[in-house]
Amino acid sequence: MAKTQLKSDAIMDMMKEHLSSDAGKELTEKIGLVYQINVAPKKLGFEEVTYIVDLKKGEVTKGKYEGGKVDATFSFKDDDFVKVATGKMNPQIAFIRGAMKIKGSLSAAQKFTPDIFPKPSKL
Repeated sequence: MAKTQLKSDAIMDMMKEHLSSDAGKELTEKIGLVYQINVAPKKLGFEEVTYIVDLKKGEVTKGKYEGGKVDATFSFKDDDFVKVATGKMNPQIAFIRGAMKIKGSLSAAQKFTPDIFPKPSKL
């Protein structure tokens, strides 16, 4: 079975670079939380790819989190994640429409804004 290539992979690669920049270091100091992002190619809960955005260490990894418990988990379809990450869809609207599911700390989830992603000019 061939692995599906997600558009989200490219965004996560840019996120890794972004977090190693000065702006990324400021984010890790300001937010200091760990997010798990599950991205499904077509339907939530199926063939999901898990990414960990660790804003304590300033790194992005693929797979389960090894450092204990994440602060908040988000689930998206690939297209919806791309819209939120590029600022084309407001995260609150995505949640209300059911395009984004959240588990974990709501206060941590509220700090998950499009500001943590590299700006679309870099995408």
